Amino acid sequence: MRWVWIDKFVAFESGSHGSAVKNVSLAEEQLENHFPGYPVMPPSLMIEGMAQTAGILVGEARGFGENVILAKIRSARIDRYAVPGDQIRYDAKIESIDKAAAATSGTISINGEPAGTVDLMFSHVNKSMQAAGLPDHNFVFTEQFMQLFHSIKDPATAG
Repeated sequence: MRWVWIDKFVAFESGSHGSAVKNVSLAEEQLENHFPGYPVMPPSLMIEGMAQTAGILVGEARGFGENVILAKIRSARIDRYAVPGDQIRYDAKIESIDKAAAATSGTISINGEPAGTVDLMFSHVNKSMQAAGLPDHNFVFTEQFMQLFHSIKDPATAG
């Protein structure tokens, strides 16, 4: 199973910025044992939600022609937890992008209130740069991620 930490895109400007949301539910497996009696969405998973939002933004800017790999968390600050019933919003912006890498900045809000910032670096890995042992197909932008992307591009066909 591949974990996806965003539910849908709510805004998307090609090559510039995008926004996605995640609705936190008590039915989610990862909340069951995290702080028993006080289930929260761990900050590490909120960082991953931002990485997925920004990664799709970067991948689309490069035509989904290569794998976009999270290379570095430049900075991350999460000021509060999200609990079941909350909606997390990830707002990502491309700061720079070239053939080798991209830098993004982002803000996280919970129920419309500021909750943190996450700045990331991504590497672009095409077939000629593929490391030994990695698949030769695009293993980052799976059908699951592409469905999220298409939900903002063509809302009429979104599930």
